[in-house]
Parts: sequence; structure tokens; C-alpha cells
Amino acid sequence: MGANTSQVNDLSQNPSLGSLVGTEAISENDPFWNQLISFTFTSPTSSRDSKLLEEAVIPLAKILIENNPRTGNFGALVKIFLGRTKELKISTECQDQLFIWQAHNALFMIRCLLKVFVREMSEEELHMQFSYQERAPGSSETGSEDLLEELICNLVHLIVEVPLLDITYSILFEAVTTLLVLLSYQLFHKEILRDGIIYKYLMLGKCVDLTSRLVKTLLYNFIRQEKCPPPVTHIFESQSEGGGLLYGLASGVASGLWTVFTLGGAGSKLSPDQEQQPLPLPNQSLLLLLVLANLSDGPDWPNPYRQAIKSFKNTQDTSSIPSPNPHAFQINFNSLYTALCDQQRSDQATLLLYILLHQNTNVRTYVLSRTDTENLVMPILDILYHVEDRNSHHVYMALIILLILTEDDTFNRSIHEVMLKNITWYTERSLTEISLGSLLILVVIRTIQFNMTRTRDKYLHTNCLAALANMSAQFRCLHQYAAQRIISYTSRHMRRYLYVLDSMYFPGTGCRRLEHCLGAVGDAGEELAHLTCSLIIRSYASSLFALLSKKHNKVLEQATQSLRGPMGSEGNAALPDYAQDLNVIEEVIRMMLEIINSCLSNSLHHNPNLVYALLYKRELFEQFRSHPSFQDIMQNLDTVIGFFSARLEQAGSDLSVERVQEVIKKGAVALPKDRLKKFPELKFKYVEEDQPEDFFIPYVWSLVFNSGVGLHWTPQGIELFSMDSS
Repeated sequence: MGANTSQVNDLSQNPSLGSLVGTEAISENDPFWNQLISFTFTSPTSSRDSKLLEEAVIPLAKILIENNPRTGNFGALVKIFLGRTKELKISTECQDQLFIWQAHNALFMIRCLLKVFVREMSEEELHMQFSYQERAPGSSETGSEDLLEELICNLVHLIVEVPLLDITYSILFEAVTTLLVLLSYQLFHKEILRDGIIYKYLMLGKCVDLTSRLVKTLLYNFIRQEKCPPPVTHIFESQSEGGGLLYGLASGVASGLWTVFTLGGAGSKLSPDQEQQPLPLPNQSLLLLLVLANLSDGPDWPNPYRQAIKSFKNTQDTSSIPSPNPHAFQINFNSLYTALCDQQRSDQATLLLYILLHQNTNVRTYVLSRTDTENLVMPILDILYHVEDRNSHHVYMALIILLILTEDDTFNRSIHEVMLKNITWYTERSLTEISLGSLLILVVIRTIQFNMTRTRDKYLHTNCLAALANMSAQFRCLHQYAAQRIISYTSRHMRRYLYVLDSMYFPGTGCRRLEHCLGAVGDAGEELAHLTCSLIIRSYASSLFALLSKKHNKVLEQATQSLRGPMGSEGNAALPDYAQDLNVIEEVIRMMLEIINSCLSNSLHHNPNLVYALLYKRELFEQFRSHPSFQDIMQNLDTVIGFFSARLEQAGSDLSVERVQEVIKKGAVALPKDRLKKFPELKFKYVEEDQPEDFFIPYVWSLVFNSGVGLHWTPQGIELFSMDSS
């Protein structure tokens, strides 16, 4: 950095940078500035290269912090940049690439210095660094302007005014990144920042008038997914034989700017890892949008960026009703939908989709009206299916998106009409043809199972079950495997429940055969477990449930106390895991029974495969009819089991699978609907927790920390989140 500098190692020895951070004040009119910002430097895009750059900048920045109060050179550099931003739009129209290049270099230097300043000083001290004025002869008169606010406003103006072209890509990226750097004070505070100088400039300052344009531009940057401009060897053409001083200066250094995002220099081939890196401007724009959208509301004013996100409409919306929100705007929903479908592999795109579905009713209505919802749902299911490889926040956001979608009955019906072929990423079973609805059920059940055996996150399994419950009344033509998994997952928890009760009430003579079969049960071991458990159920279930029905809660409490041992005894203080799980298992069983009941009550004739799977496991389900917690919900299941069992007995013995299915299909039409008791409709609505910023602000900044292009922060000093959660 500095005239003709191209290597990080050269920075400390560069005479121009030495003058900038030195003890001598430099007038804004000095030719030095033109020389300083005429350099070529390959901006880093990887965290490793960013780390090397910052390590080289830190010593220079610290010298500047010490000398700037006397020289005002940092403020002068900012003014040099601000002077050039006023003509950037015209320069773009005139293809004045040299002017844009120098403005970019000035901003790049400012951003690198600010990155160190933010870590080294408070906001108030940073503000002072902007206020120190030049004292050199020839300096402009100092005014009353706030240079920090002026910089922020100019950056916002630059982002919304300058069109995105090959020659402006890099400076637009730097403008977005510099705003992120200024906002990164939040990283170094454990508590959520609800005020502060930069916060107030963005929430209440002069740039608030550009809120809707800024949000719209950042969204379009994400939608367009523009790649970095290709390397260009010859940017400037000589106007004459000699070319002049300006051409002579530029020709040797300009070509490096246009490879600003190509590590390794012009024309170098990207490695496979680098090809997987996010595109700089779309990624950074999305991160800035998420940061702005999650700034906390003020005591007397709402977050204007969140207001803009909540209220924007489709460009095809011809409604003449004016929006009450001053920050409303229009955007192409079709392009937005396509980008959201394509980009769900990243946490930040999934978080954006969640925010839009949860907060913007226009977007939610549009998404639910699409006839190609599989393009959106399939990437979400892929996230959940590969839960082992995703961070917990990404999985949670994907699941909440499904929960929001399943609040709509039309969605729940339509997903069973979309047929998919050859789902290659689903490896548990070959799925040559399956409906989107059945696949969704399989993936959600798999997610619950993973959670119950690994993470044991109560909110995760609650929301999974809520999504299944929302869909249950509209289950249609369930795939054989999906129906089997609904019943087998329920029966697995029933068996687990019996084992826990057996261990609690008869700890000395517990049924070890049940424990053994549960230890390694999976899809392959389902049959063995079923056969083994049917013997045990007959021996234990009736006596256990009779005991429970006397004084259900009191009995559980006494059993739990007996497991802990006498007060003050050592060695038995900890409650066994299976006893701690009892309430959770009971909740899961109850919800799964309600889901099965909802399907049978509303669409039994559409789901013969579910009836078949239920009859196959009827012995286990019949044992739970006397359980005090499940008696009410078991009435309908008992009716269905009894009705179809009787018809199968009438049809004879040794029936083939095809014949059983035929009997079930005819019986489904013959079963009087009034035989089944009506229950309230299962409907769950997602509601954010109180003070959602306590979750979302650390999450968003962990994404910036991990995914920001060309940004590196050392873990030391990060207070907002633990490094394990980042």
C-alpha cells in the first residue's frame, strides 16, 4: 500500500506510508496524496491473507494513533477520499477508471486503518481521530462538519448511487466492507449495543433518508450474485506517443487493481477451495443487510432498516394503496425468490429467508403462492438431512422456515401433489419416486431422531413436531416408507418409555432384554425389537400403567426419589439419564399420537399405507390404551385398529400384502366418520422469543466473523459470543 507497493512485507518500509503516519502534517493540497493513493495491491479475500495484511498494518496504525492528534493526517486522508466520492458517479459514466481506482485505494487504506482503530479504541476515541485537524500551511479551513458522519453518509451514497459495473465492483465492495468494520464494535462487547455514536448516525443521522435505497441495493447485490470482474492487463490507453506523466504513473500500477479479488495475481487459476468461496460483493452486502436489520430498536424509534425489510413489495404489485411505512420500496420478487432458492447452502441466505418469511407478509404470501415450492423446500430439507455437518443455528433457522411454511394449509396440501424422482442424497432408503410432502416427513423425523440421540435440544424437537402436526390433517397418499417411519418412530419411543418405567419401578429386576434390543435399534433392527418387545409388553405394561393410573404424578415423583437414593448418600446423587428423559419421551409420544390421530380423523381414506403400518404394530399401540396420559387420544386409534382388524379377520388368514392393502382401502371408505371422536385441529404458530436480539445479533456477527470476505479478527478480545459457538 502506498505508491507502487505490491507486497505486504513492503508496508513497514514504504516511505509514503511512513509520511502518512509520521510526525509531519501534510496539507490536503500536497501532491503527496495523489502519489499515496496511486498503488496496486491485491486485496486479500481469504482470512489467512487478511491476517497477514492486518499484522503488517497494526504497527503503522499504532504510530498514526500516536501522531494523528498533532498532524490530523488521518482526517486529511478521509477528506481526500470524500473529495473524490463527489464525482464518482460522473467518473463511472465517463469510464474514468483512473479516478475510480484512486478513490478505491484511498478507501481501502481507510478501511485497513479503521479495522485496527476499532479494536484499539472506544467509539469516542475513534470519533476524536476524525476530528483532529491539519495544521499545515495551505490546509483548508476547518468547518463544523462531523467527519465520521460525513464518511458514513458518503459510503451509503456511494453504495446506492454508483452503478455496479466491472470498474466499480471493487470500490462498492470496499464501501460495504468499511461500514461492516465501523459496526464491528459489537464484536468486542458482550452486551447488545443499544446506542453509541455510529449506531445513532445510522439510525437517526442524515443517511436515514437513504434507508430504503440502501436496503434495496444490498438486496439486489445479493440477488444478482455478480462475480468478480475478470483480470484486465491493459486498462489505460496512451493518448499520444509519450503518454504523459499521468499515463506513465498509471500504466505500471493500474492493472493490479482489476485483479483485486484474484489471489495470486493476474491470470492465476483459482484452486477448488477458492472457487467455493462466496462472491465478495453479494456476500458482504448480505452480511451488512443482516447486521443493519438486527440493530436493536431505540427507546423512541424503530429500526428503519428492519422497517424497510418488513414493508417492501413486489414490483408487479399494482396496488394503489400507499404504504404507511416511509421506508417502503418495491423489488422484483421473482428474482429474489430465485436467488433465495439457489443460495440456501449458506447460513446468511437461510437467515435472510427466515427474516423475510417471518417479518414481510408480502414475501410470505408470494412464496406460498408459487407453484414451484420444491425449489425452495428441497434446499431446506438438504440442510436438515445433513444436520451432522451443519451448525446448530443453521439447522434451527431451516426448521423454523418449515414451521412457518406449514402454518399454511394450501402449502400443506400442495406438497403432496409434487412428485420427486431419484432423491440421491437420501441414503437410508432408495427413493425412486416420492412426494415432496412424504420426503419432508422423512427428513423431519430423521432430524428429531438425531436430536433425541445427540444434541437433546428441547426447542428443536418441539418445533419439528409442531411442523409435522401442522401438516397432519393434510397428509395425502403417504409414501409407504414415510407411513412406516411415522409409526416406527412412535413405537420406538413407546418401547423406550416402557424400559424407563421398568427401570424406575423395578430397578433390581429390570428387563435387560428390552435394554439390549433398544441399545442398537435402527431401521434394520426394527423387526427384532418389535418381536422381542411384544413379549415384554404383555408382562409389564398392564401392571405399570395400572400403577400409573392410581396417582400418576405422585408415583413418578416417588420413583424418581428412590432412584436418587437417601438424602445425603453419596454415589447415587445424580438422576439417571433415562429418568430425566421420561417427560420428554412422554411429550414426544403424546404429540406423535396426536399427529397420527389427526391424519386418521381428517384423511384416513387418503392414507392406506399409514393404516397398514399402524396395524402391523397394533400390539404395542393397544397396550397404551390404558395409559392415563394417552387414554383420550388412543380412543380413535383403538377404533381404527379394531375396525380394520375385524375386516382382515373376515377376509381370511394368510393374506398377501396386496390383499391386505385392498381390504384397508375398501374399509377406509366404509368406516363411518362419526365413529371417530373429534379433537381440536392441530395448529402451531411460530412466535419469536422475547428479546430476539439476544439470539440474532450474536448469530449475525458470528457469520460476519466466519464468512466476511477479506476480513480477519483474532479470537482474543471477542466478547459477543464464545468461539465454540462461532
